[in-house]
Amino acid sequence: MTRELAVDPMPLQINEDGVILIGNTRVPLDTVVNAYERGSSAEEIARQYSALQLSDVYAAIAYYLRHPAEVAAYLHERTQHAAAVRQENEARCPPDGLRERLQARRAANEAAQS
Repeated sequence: MTRELAVDPMPLQINEDGVILIGNTRVPLDTVVNAYERGSSAEEIARQYSALQLSDVYAAIAYYLRHPAEVAAYLHERTQHAAAVRQENEARCPPDGLRERLQARRAANEAAQS
């Protein structure tokens, strides 16, 4: 008798922005890998992100362990993209004096409502 093993599809999806998501959730691979690298177990990660299935967390960790160079390159690319977006946002709205501007806006709104 010959047995066949069922092959489950990899629970990683790439969205339209190029972000790798776990299963049918909005939880990115970055989140799972970072939690795992900080010492969280798959069970802890699944508890923290209730949208994730434990089996998908294990599959994502297994993918990371099997493809460390590819995942490291992806994470580096994501970090660079985040830095570029942050820089763009800060150029558009400089953080210097932000607290004061927000407090002035709040005071103006409160004065207008009085």
